[in-house]
Amino acid sequence: MVARRGRRRALLLALLGAGCVLSTSTIAQSVARPARLGFLCNQRCDTAAVIAFRDELRRLGWVEGANLAIDFRAAEGRAEQFPVLAQELVDQKPDVVVVSSPQPSAAMKRATSTIPIVFAAVADPVSSGLVASLARPGGNVTGIATASISEGIIGKQLEQLKQAVPGVRRIAVLLNPDNAVTSKHFPMQAPPAAEKLGVALLVYEIRSTPEIEPAIQRAVKDRADALWVVGDPLLNSPPERVPALAARARLPAVYLDSLQVTAGGGLMSYGPDFPEIFRLAARHADRILKGAKPADLPVVQNAKFSLVLNLKTASALGITIPAAVQQHADEIVR
Repeated sequence: MVARRGRRRALLLALLGAGCVLSTSTIAQSVARPARLGFLCNQRCDTAAVIAFRDELRRLGWVEGANLAIDFRAAEGRAEQFPVLAQELVDQKPDVVVVSSPQPSAAMKRATSTIPIVFAAVADPVSSGLVASLARPGGNVTGIATASISEGIIGKQLEQLKQAVPGVRRIAVLLNPDNAVTSKHFPMQAPPAAEKLGVALLVYEIRSTPEIEPAIQRAVKDRADALWVVGDPLLNSPPERVPALAARARLPAVYLDSLQVTAGGGLMSYGPDFPEIFRLAARHADRILKGAKPADLPVVQNAKFSLVLNLKTASALGITIPAAVQQHADEIVR
């Protein structure tokens, strides 16, 4: 009798133990931490490129609020905030961080050597020191590069402006000298291109947002008859800022970011497809979240550059863009 009671007690304890294990396992599954992604934005985090990134992640099965949490940080055009925001993201211990452009990408790399980083829209990630090589990035950084800037993309922008507005002779250039890629390649590519096209370049260095409008005003006083906005987060976003100032100054302008033409009302752009670049970045982030190592993911080069024209702006400026240029445009705003 005593033995039978002992067996019953042992069986009851075993069943209770099994129930506890099952309950603990179920609870663990129900509270499993979603994947965490940090995102450092140059200006704002609601751009078409960021929206494309989020859409692509959703297509790949990542649902924000369910199996994915994204922690956004926006520098709002203040370059001095990049190191601060990068460290804030590192402190959140994300599984991967996404960042774009050379300066914030460099700040992110300085902030961590262990958390995987995916950069987007960096023209020369090797010379910028982000990766060891395109094929074998090494370390914790990989990403999506724009077409090799060594192929003369800077000079081609100037060429596109000259073809669209053949009468220009003095071109004001807005550039950020703190951009590592620009500071290296602009001096090598721009002067030879300008000499070949027979134009003079008036260079105005922009390191902060308040310097933009005075620089354009100086360009008018210096008798510039066109504006060349060399791509940089400081000058690209928000997309309507520089185009509005250029329109007020009656200066036809060429930009890197097509959003400054389609949404901002600028005259023309020649540059990469940023939404597509960020869709590719989402695919890299997806692979890392599923276990891939950045060191083993080659940097993808997005080689497509497109010409976008705004004929409404041309008309407002009293400009007729040659039919031959229009025929080669990838997109026209009418």
